Amino acid sequence: MRTIQMSQTRAPDLNRVGIFLKVVEEGGFTKAAKALGLPKSSVSRSVALLEQELRAHLLRRTSRTVTPTEAGTAFYERASRGMALLDEAREVVVELDAELRGPIRITTSVDMAVWRLAPIVAAFVAKHPAVLIDVALTGRAVDLLEEGLDFALRAGQLLDENLVARKLPAAEFALYAAPAYLEQHGVPRRVADLVKHRCVLFRAGRGRATWNLRTSAGSEETVEVHGSINHEDFSFATQTVIAGAGIALLPAFLALAAGGERLARVLPRHYWTGSPVHLVYPAERYMPRRCVAFRDFFLERAAQWSTLELRSRA
Repeated sequence: MRTIQMSQTRAPDLNRVGIFLKVVEEGGFTKAAKALGLPKSSVSRSVALLEQELRAHLLRRTSRTVTPTEAGTAFYERASRGMALLDEAREVVVELDAELRGPIRITTSVDMAVWRLAPIVAAFVAKHPAVLIDVALTGRAVDLLEEGLDFALRAGQLLDENLVARKLPAAEFALYAAPAYLEQHGVPRRVADLVKHRCVLFRAGRGRATWNLRTSAGSEETVEVHGSINHEDFSFATQTVIAGAGIALLPAFLALAAGGERLARVLPRHYWTGSPVHLVYPAERYMPRRCVAFRDFFLERAAQWSTLELRSRA
């Protein structure tokens, strides 16, 4: 009876695979060597040995550039996913019996960070001091996967199917002005009176904006207002109002926290509900235990944000 011997291909050396991935990501041997802390000759030799193991030409080298071949691109796409899974598996093992530690990267706007996120982050790291919270402050919509972020706190509608969105209580807005401004210019008695006042506007064109105001009784009134200050940051707007710039629609939680007695409520029966706020995170990426703990901690604290706080104090 004849025995058929089947050849087995040995799996490539993972260190060489990791070096190849770094060369592709950095766009060359010199930058990869610097990033890895290795001699350039060692990096070049590792890639050459990997090509011998795979019996394929992975990189196209010229005097100026290093780019992956068709085989190199296919190998990179699959190998990078495999290495990411290995990293996750290693992290799971390390975390099983250890205290929470490691980085959590979050992005949000300045307003959200200062007045919503900061108290929760402070309470979380008090419980888990080995965790490092890294907060990136920006008003733009950041690609979490591309920039290696774990969470984003965002206002507005979300359309990205690659993200999980946990809805949070929406902020309520009210009209505020400095007492000194009202003494000088008078107190509005009706919504229509706002057209006679200087207003601080949010993302408004040509110094004008339309405010749609509601009352607890369910009625709505619309007014076109004018102003000389246009902003994208409510912390900035709050300070301009405190300085006497005029009347502004401000998040009630921010006005109460930052303004105190320096701000007076205008037309206290009227308010406006802001855009939905969500805590978002990648849908398919493995979530480390520290991130799971932060997500649950954040959602528990955020559920205490009261949408009735504004009207109860009116």
